[in-house]
Amino acid sequence: MTDHSGLRTDAELVAAAAAGSDLAFCTLYRSYVRAVYAVAHALVGTATDAEDVTQETFLVAWRKIGALQLESESLLPWLVTICRFQAANRVRRQKRDREHLATGVDETLPATIDVERAVIDADLADRIAAQLSTLGELDQEIFRLCAAEGYGYREAADRLGVSHGAVRNRLSRIRSSLRTTITSEGS
Repeated sequence: MTDHSGLRTDAELVAAAAAGSDLAFCTLYRSYVRAVYAVAHALVGTATDAEDVTQETFLVAWRKIGALQLESESLLPWLVTICRFQAANRVRRQKRDREHLATGVDETLPATIDVERAVIDADLADRIAAQLSTLGELDQEIFRLCAAEGYGYREAADRLGVSHGAVRNRLSRIRSSLRTTITSEGS
């Protein structure tokens, strides 16, 4: 990835953010906010809660980025881990709040969150993050741009300096690989 400050990799951006660069952290935020939101939404089930969990995830990331030793080429696995903890905290708070209000039933509260579904969704998010971390840098960028940020093939190709066909073919291969991983490990 490239930003206006000339930094290219997540490791470089993490180091700059740890040194106090708001621009580097904003670049990381823009790169991963949609993917983190998708994971959060899968875990908590509502758009409002997913937005809150996403913001809480990046707040924790901002506070902890100075101590981070990035172990992969992508920051996404670390962010997904934070997101899972924030989602679990939110689910526990909501459950506790519902139990405290149980004496006076409030019909405006959402239905009870399916804990089993949340665990399955968290496991799925982990498997996706693990599979994505095995991809090369170009494939991770293609996936991030097209799947997480909604870029079209042509836009992603222009941004990455590769052909439209390369983006289309690589993304097809990535999606097939993810489907295989998800269905074989989820069985």
